[in-house]
Amino acid sequence: MNRTLRLTMMAVFVAIGVLGSQFLWFPTGIAKAYPVQHAVNVISAVILGPIPAVIIAFVIGLLRNLLGIGTILAFPGGMIGALFAGYLYHWTKKKLLAGVGEIIGTGVIGALLCVPIANIIMGTPAGIIAFLPGFLVSSITGAIIGMLILSKVKHTSIVRQPASPK
Repeated sequence: MNRTLRLTMMAVFVAIGVLGSQFLWFPTGIAKAYPVQHAVNVISAVILGPIPAVIIAFVIGLLRNLLGIGTILAFPGGMIGALFAGYLYHWTKKKLLAGVGEIIGTGVIGALLCVPIANIIMGTPAGIIAFLPGFLVSSITGAIIGMLILSKVKHTSIVRQPASPK
């Protein structure tokens, strides 16, 4: 994939993530859950790879914060989920494991990392129970949406398919 196409696709994924957050979100205590972010993480991880997926998650989180429609908690959740989704897909070439990576990365590890961020930076005393349920629901929902979209576009040249055994 050439550099211009890769950057264009990254910009489109950022736009989908930022605009989608306007339409599909729900509060989870002091955080907000954005399933569209998780769907974008899974799709971009499969199509572009782990590092571009992390960059996309970072830019989406940054823009949502600058626009006042997100919290600082978007960074650990979105970026770790994208990283896990990207590397699990990279190592296995199984889209299902990209979804699992998103769920583990965001739903579990991202939720754990949000506890000290909420306590130190946001000044909100919160434990893991404040984040785990909402992050899990959001990441599971988004991962399912992402995998459904990938299953519909699997025959296009944009989605890299693993080499079939001969």
